Amino acid sequence: MPAPRPAAVLFDMDGTLVDTEHLWWQAAAELAAELDLTLTDEDLPDVLGRAVEHTAAHLHRSSRTARPEADLVERLNESFAAKVEAEIVPRPGALALLAALRAADVPTALVSASPRRVVDLVLAALGPHRFTTTLAAEDTPRTKPAPDPYLAAAARLGLAPAVCVAVEDTPTGVASARAAGCPVLAVPSAVPIPAAAGTTVLDSLERADLPLLAALTAPAAPAAP
Repeated sequence: MPAPRPAAVLFDMDGTLVDTEHLWWQAAAELAAELDLTLTDEDLPDVLGRAVEHTAAHLHRSSRTARPEADLVERLNESFAAKVEAEIVPRPGALALLAALRAADVPTALVSASPRRVVDLVLAALGPHRFTTTLAAEDTPRTKPAPDPYLAAAARLGLAPAVCVAVEDTPTGVASARAAGCPVLAVPSAVPIPAAAGTTVLDSLERADLPLLAALTAPAAPAAP
């Protein structure tokens, strides 16, 4: 009897597959300093897991700067891309899990709130052959925490979201995947994520395997009479 395998796995990128959340925070913190701001834990929900436009708007409101938001977006994009290009480090267990999924012919998608430029930098390092399809921030009308990215990824694979396991590292990403109807495996990077209905939490991708991912979409057993 073949080992259980998931129908498909949809991966977040930053902080989930590659250790880049701290680079995004650095880029935001450096821009904040230029605007005479200091980022604190209170800024986490508006920085980590967010699209560049959201973080730029947050810094614009907080600083009341006269600089156009578009300038802040460009500054964040340039800074983050340069940091990612210089320092792309896969998270523990990421490459092994991707290899196992590929060996088992499980479709995979990369679902990122980062711009295409950054996604392509990471793909060049990880290997674009590892993914059936990829989505960047520009590929959907709305990005995380809206469900659009995960709905689009499932549609590209020709599958219902309910059979696609989403792997995320931030509350923003988890909210996006759950809103789309995906079961979620959360592997927190910088912000704790509580286990909840539809969300399973691990401390490392090294503990994830195909049977575990398959179990996340398995129907619950009926209650005993």
